[in-house]
Amino acid sequence: MAIKNGDFIKLEFTATVKETKDVFDTTNGEVAKEAGIEVENREYSPIPIVVGGNHLLKAIDEAVIGMDVGDSKNIEISPEDGFGERDSNLIQLISMKEFKKQGMTPHVGMELTSEGQKGRVLTISGGRVKVDFNHDLAGKNLEYSIVISEIIADDEEKIKSMIQLHYSYPNMDLNKTEIKIDGDKVSIKLDEITRFDQKSYMDVTFARFRIAKDIWDNMDFEKVEFVDEFEKKVEEKPFEENKENEE
Repeated sequence: MAIKNGDFIKLEFTATVKETKDVFDTTNGEVAKEAGIEVENREYSPIPIVVGGNHLLKAIDEAVIGMDVGDSKNIEISPEDGFGERDSNLIQLISMKEFKKQGMTPHVGMELTSEGQKGRVLTISGGRVKVDFNHDLAGKNLEYSIVISEIIADDEEKIKSMIQLHYSYPNMDLNKTEIKIDGDKVSIKLDEITRFDQKSYMDVTFARFRIAKDIWDNMDFEKVEFVDEFEKKVEEKPFEENKENEE
């Protein structure tokens, strides 16, 4: 079955910088470990996306159209279609005083965020800090090696795939996520680890919105609700106390 826009799929990929062959992202744990980019607690497995859903670079969305399960392809992506060209205006000199006001001691290679932009310290000289706010991959030609591992057809599995994409936590068990479909309404009750993980309220709200939007845009449902259920837990008495009561 040839893939088309709006399809829910899972794909494997390994992404490298064309000029250096350095791996900067992958769904394969062994490749990540060998490349020295393995992330602790990350689950390395095929990633779920909606084709055309802007989950990956547009060039990848376009490349998978017409492919089928088991098909593989190598994609070359220019800076224009990747993370953009480098912009000299995004390299800024910041006074050391600004860092001290924030209680920060900058060092070369330090990553920081300013007004929503992520940057990296390039140099420190004469009380001034040079920070590059370009994306790390800006100006670079990229290569993606992709394999289609699955085309998801079942509605419940489609919804679970979006939870996995947007709301993924270590040890999250999608089998404990309850999904109820009633006409044009979907109710989602996430497993306890996911609901109570130590993430900010804004992160959780944004993740739920992204899940709902993918469902609205690509499935025949008008309403998506998330159900939070809190159950009182009874604290068990120590063994010795229980034994005395029995006597």
